[in-house]
Amino acid sequence: MTFKKYSDANEPTLENGTSKLNAAGLINSALESLWGKCYTAMSNGNLVQWNRNLDAIWTILGGDCLEKDTNDTAFAKINLSIYNTGSLNHKKTGFQTINSDEATRMSLQYLLLNKKSLFLRRLQNSQGKGTAYRNEDDDDID
Repeated sequence: MTFKKYSDANEPTLENGTSKLNAAGLINSALESLWGKCYTAMSNGNLVQWNRNLDAIWTILGGDCLEKDTNDTAFAKINLSIYNTGSLNHKKTGFQTINSDEATRMSLQYLLLNKKSLFLRRLQNSQGKGTAYRNEDDDDID
């Protein structure tokens, strides 16, 4: 598909043959799909899949962060905390029950994954790719 650059300042701008609006739409669509998968994995208690989907979200959002900036460091710290709890895979076979140590570990992992989710959602919003984007030009005068 060929794009033409608009000369009118009120029209969407195009650079290098790629529409900024089109790219933003694709990114938002991918993010929403991943968030939906996160919510499904979360509600099913599938900690492994939840974590993988969060990592995929980070791949999209982290691309706009500089290496070793505060967001990069904070994300690495959360990941290290999750890693230090051990395996996220808690498969049961038959009527096997989960002992209290494993249940405690699962609860901690759930809380850490929830923290990771909130961190990523807030990052998405602060980058203007989420639901709580605030335009600096808005003066809140109605």
